[in-house]
This record gives sequence, structure tokens and C-alpha cells, in this order.
Amino acid sequence: MRVRITKLSNGIRVVSEKRKTVQTVSLGVWVGVGSRDETESLNGITHCLEHMLFKGTEKRSATDIAYEIEAVGGHLNAYTTRDNTLYYARVLKDDLPLAMDILSDILQYSRFDEKELEREKDVILQEIGQTNDTPDDIVFDNLQATAFKGQPLGRSILGTEENVEAFTSADLHQYLQNNYTSGNIVISAVGALDHNEMVRLVQEYFTSIPTGKPVQTDRAKFTGGRHLKRRKLDQIHLTYGWNGCSFDDDSYYPMQVYSTILGGGMSSRLFQEVREKRGLAYSVYSFASSHFDTGMFGIYAGTGPESAEKLTPVIRGEMEALATGLRAGEIDMAKAQLKAGLMMALEATTSRMEQLGRQLLIFDRIIPVEEMQEKVEAVGEEDVLQLASSIIEQKKTAFAAIGGKEIKDAAL
Repeated sequence: MRVRITKLSNGIRVVSEKRKTVQTVSLGVWVGVGSRDETESLNGITHCLEHMLFKGTEKRSATDIAYEIEAVGGHLNAYTTRDNTLYYARVLKDDLPLAMDILSDILQYSRFDEKELEREKDVILQEIGQTNDTPDDIVFDNLQATAFKGQPLGRSILGTEENVEAFTSADLHQYLQNNYTSGNIVISAVGALDHNEMVRLVQEYFTSIPTGKPVQTDRAKFTGGRHLKRRKLDQIHLTYGWNGCSFDDDSYYPMQVYSTILGGGMSSRLFQEVREKRGLAYSVYSFASSHFDTGMFGIYAGTGPESAEKLTPVIRGEMEALATGLRAGEIDMAKAQLKAGLMMALEATTSRMEQLGRQLLIFDRIIPVEEMQEKVEAVGEEDVLQLASSIIEQKKTAFAAIGGKEIKDAAL
């Protein structure tokens, strides 16, 4: 496996990795713009644009787009995050030109028909409604909004109903022109391909992308706070957040090891103590999310109303216990899980395509897997203990919960 990178004269970066043992190609077009780059009045437009780019171009209808890719057994999709947007396809190797043609067509020549836009607004409003009706989804949006209060990073990716209803075709055209620029685009591919042919296809099909530099994103600051939403539910959904670290922070890999030990799997402290030994929750885990400038360490637990008051001290107790010392073999097991995860991600062409594109956007280089494994292995017990202590000593914390009256006593 060999990674190759080419930067075109207009600023578009092309990265690929050839796989001799597969017959398919995973192709992605990364755009370095996400919901955190939106103004408050345009919150949700990145996600709306992602939907609308599949709704017809100058030469293809929405039906044509779907039929052409599926007629060759291919798959086409997209997703929006707070930091970026990805449009991707997976096809047999001989159909790479078709996938490139379709992706370039929707990104350069979408029409944004007003009737299609009105229909798609209804779809997005249903998506917002579905998320609001799913407490273990919306509680994370509430935690994000609480952790980064009043900032773009704290806003929902889907946006507000009012904003979505107000978007016009002109808004989408303007946002596309301003943000989908050559310096803000990475095209990544993994599979049965030739890099030089990849570059030739990009040069052939991506001829109308506006030139421009990467989008400059405002830095975010962790604020903390409380958000309690009372609803009549069978379960209470609890989330806790602490100031985390950016992708390039020295604490990034210690944070991954710490999170794995505390709540990263069935062998983790939280799972064993909260679920297996005490039966206080069906689902409990920790997570560490990072961005270029900041991050958040968090814990989620879903529990019954009768267990909510008992659950919080147990979680706090496990965090405090971890800060005082590690058990025999604990750090080695966490490292093994993380390193195995890195290797497993290499085996799936789509996961690897995503990794390559994301790394090039964030770091402007591809990080060798060996380097990542070495950094995981270099994490020592003292690194984990210091991090564990620093988290529980933080004054600013975030707490978001959805459930009945029992949530009042559940904040850490």
C-alpha cells in the first residue's frame, strides 16, 4: 500500500492509495466546511446544501443520479459534520470515471430548482423532527450547545426549522460559490486504481470549481453549563462533558487511552461497574471528540428513573479511582484496542478513504499508521493519571439530560 499526493495548479489536493487485492474503488470529495463555519442565520445550510446537491444538475435529474450509479452496482452518499462535508461513492474499478463524473457534476452544476428545494426542506424538517423525538440523539446536541454556548461549534448540524424554511436557491448558490473552492477541497480514493489516472480524471472533470483558499474557521472555547429537558420517558438520558483536546494536542493520544480504559468497551471500568456489577444502566460509555482547535471528553448513560440518583456517584467514583492508579494490564489492553482499531480501519477501503481525506484537510499531510501506533504505545501510566486528575479537577463542566424530575440531582 502506497499513499500518493498531488496538488493541482488550482489548489485541489488529490490523495490515493492503491490496493492490489480488491476490485473496487472508494472515492470521496472532501470539502473543508461544516456547520461551525455558518453564521447563526445560515445555521443548517451546509447540511441543506449536501441534500440539494443530489437533486438535479444541468444534465442529470435526481432520478438520473440515483439510477446511473446503481445501474453499475455502485453506492453514492454524503454526510455533514461540524468541521467538513464528504460526498463519496464506491464502485467497481472500471466505473471510477463514472463516479468521478457524477460527483463532479453535482458539485459544479447543480441547479437548485425551487420546487425540489421546497420538497427537500420538508425532508430535512422531518429529519429534525425525528432527531428531536429521539432522546439519545438530541441529548448530544444539547450537550454540544451547552459545552460551546453561543458559538457556531455548539449549534446543531441540522439547523433550526426557521432557518431551513427560509433558505432560498440563491442562498445555496452563494454558499456553494463562497465555500466549495479549490483550496478547500481534497479528493481521496482507495482501491484498485492508478494515481496518475486519478489525477487525470480530476483534471478532466473538476474544471469549474471556483479558485480560493481554505475557509478560515473561528476558534471555539469550552464554556460548560447545564441543560435539563424534562420529558415523560421510560429512561433518563444523561451526558457529561469536560474540556478536551484538539487533534494536534500532546494530550490527544493519552486522552484516547484514558477514554478507552474508563468507558471504551465491555471491559471498561464504567461498563463493568455500572452495568455488569450494579445493573444501573443498559448503556454507558465515554467518548473523546476533537477538532483542529479544541475538543470534548464526555460520558453518556441511559438509565431508569429509579437508578438516576445512584448512577452519578458511581460514575464520579470510577473517575476518581482511575485518577489514583491503574490496574495491572489495564493500559496495555487499552493500547491493544486502539492499535487494533487503527489496523482494522485500514482494511476497509471506505474507512481508509475517509481517513486519508480527513488527515489531509486537518494536517495537510498523511500520518503513517506506524506513527499513530508509536504515539499510542508511547502513552505512559503517568500520562493517563495526570489526564484523569486534570479532568476531574476542571471547574467548568457541561451537563445535559433528558427525562423526568429525577434529572435534577444527576449532574456531576
